[in-house]
Formats: sequence, C-alpha cells, structure tokens
Amino acid sequence: MKVESDRGGMVWVPGGSFTMGSDSHYPEEAPSGRIEVGGFWMDRHAVTAGQFNEFVAETGYTTVAERAPDPAMYPGADPSMLVPGSLTFAMPGGPVDMADPSQWWRWTPGASWRAPWGPGTSLEGKFDHPATQVSWEDATAYAVWAGKRLPSESEWERAARGGLDEEEFPWGSELSPEGEEAMNRWIGRFPWEWIPPTPDRTGPDTLPVGSFEPNGFGLYDMTGNVWEWTSTWFVDAGPVQASCCGSGSPPGDRKVDLSREPGSGIPRKVLKGGSFLCAENYCSRYRPAARIPQTVESATCHTGFRCVTDA
Repeated sequence: MKVESDRGGMVWVPGGSFTMGSDSHYPEEAPSGRIEVGGFWMDRHAVTAGQFNEFVAETGYTTVAERAPDPAMYPGADPSMLVPGSLTFAMPGGPVDMADPSQWWRWTPGASWRAPWGPGTSLEGKFDHPATQVSWEDATAYAVWAGKRLPSESEWERAARGGLDEEEFPWGSELSPEGEEAMNRWIGRFPWEWIPPTPDRTGPDTLPVGSFEPNGFGLYDMTGNVWEWTSTWFVDAGPVQASCCGSGSPPGDRKVDLSREPGSGIPRKVLKGGSFLCAENYCSRYRPAARIPQTVESATCHTGFRCVTDA
C-alpha cells in the first residue's frame, strides 16, 4: 500500500469505510459494523517524552499528576493520599486474585511524566520513549500547543488497521507472525510472571517508539507499548472487566452510559491500543478493535497519546 510522504512527522491516513469493532472478543467491542471516516494526518508514532519535554519547557505547563487532587472529586479519600502522584505498576511475587487490580496497581506520590515510575526514576535515556503519566487534559493541552488535536476513536481504529479490514492485528491474523514479536506486550502470565523477550530487557516497560515495523499506513506502535487517548467519550458499551489499565466497569447490559466513572461521576474517555502490560491471559486488548474507559484525570505508567490534523 502506498504511504503518503511525511509531513512534519505525520503520515496521511486515507479516508474510507472499514469494519469497526469486533464481535469475537470483549463485550464493549461489539457490535461491529461498517463506518466511514474522512482522511487525516496522524503522528507517525506516539508523542515522545522528548517532545512532551519541549512542550513543557516552552509553556511551563503543569500536568495533572503534578497537582494535588481536588478533594471534592474523591469524597471519603484518605487526605494523606491527596498529593501529587499517579498510578504505577508493581509486579506481585506470585499469583494473585485477578479480579482485584489493586494487587498490581499502586498509587505512587511523586510519579509523573518526569518520573514515570515514581521518585528515584527519570527520563534519562528515555526521551525517545512515549510520554506517559499524561492525563486526557494533558494530552489535549499538548495537542492544542502543537496545532493538532486528539483522534476520535473511529479515526484511531481506521489508522491502526493500516488498510487491513477485519484482521485481528495491524499486520494480519497472527499474534506473533513466524514466531517473531510485532509489538511491545506482556509475555508470560500477567501480572506476576514476566518473560523477557530479549536478554537486554530487565522488566516490563515502554520501548523507544518505532521499535517494530510500521503498519500499512506507515504508523508505528498502533498496538502495544502504551494505551493512547482519544477524544471519544466512553458511551453505549457493555460491561468491562477490571483491567490491566486500572479501569473497569460494573456488570451491566449493553447500551448503558459509561461516560462517567460509577460512584465518582468523573468523565471517561476511550483508550485504544493496549500496552506493554497487556497479556494473552489477561486484557489482551492489543488489537485495533479493543477499547477501554479511563477517567479523564487518570495518568498511568503505560498511557500515552498521539495527535492528528485535518486534511
């Protein structure tokens, strides 16, 4: 498939119709159906930590994770927890209750885009990795600064498929074609057994953008590595299992409005693409059709974004 020439680190995603969603996996992905989108330009890869650093240096922007949470948004919360910070992954020492994400997610004071895993960590050697620990508000602020916007869910899925309609992955039907990994994902039994895919890997984490082959549109890492924010509210969806991204939904019927977190009422947007914490045994959402809700103020060590512009 012909890929348009690069435009400032962006590639052209041609308009057209495609089958969005899936009837074969998680209930929130169904029903699948034909949809049409117009053409647009999309960042070739996720916004990197280096690019986000340029944005902060020029604007002085303070991310949501670097601000103390508003107590009104978290009634009943322990005041000692209402400090700047965000969620980080903590690998358990053995099998745990898979219905309880608190077994592997930890609220970490001081964690932010500058220190993705908390105090004592940094971006040293990682400026070519995706920017993480960014909320939807942070991603939107960057997009405005860059003269761009966040993609809608349908635009993101059209781009991720790379012109391959109704395939499981951006490259085809096999998870690991010819035994080779095509994305940064969890290998082993999540969340306690992680098998290094290469000898130099010391633990589950992001990889530099573009570490794997691009899809048919010339876009890198559309699945795996980091979840990516979209501009779409999470509505009209079925029950979502508590997932590796620290977000979930209660049991319920299809066509319920889940645009706000049950109990707190905090608005939620759609995340797409899966991350390095998605595994075959749990949250195998490293597929274009997969989706998950996330509250707009949330930032985690495996959530990033990329931007688009109109034709």
